[in-house]
Amino acid sequence: MEKRYSEMSEFELQQEIRQLNEKAKKAEQMGMASEFAVYERKVIMAKAYLMDPSQVIAGTTYSFVDEQSTFTVEYMNGRFAWGYRNGSKEIEGIPISLLKI
Repeated sequence: MEKRYSEMSEFELQQEIRQLNEKAKKAEQMGMASEFAVYERKVIMAKAYLMDPSQVIAGTTYSFVDEQSTFTVEYMNGRFAWGYRNGSKEIEGIPISLLKI
């Protein structure tokens, strides 16, 4: 039975990220786009557990790691920041690992 990311140590999370990156690379090479996307999302979640959620402050606007858009945090719930992308009216939750902190 696999451990949850919340139960893993920093070392275990780093190992998991390496393994997921390898699986993602293989899936991409084999042309399995949906499997590749699943592994990429798992990497994003594992990286969120390596971060300190107290560094994300409600009311602050952050840039995304890989995008030009911004995200204004309304509140935190675990490893997810809830707020608005580019001033949108629709609230969404994203893993904190997607934000430049």
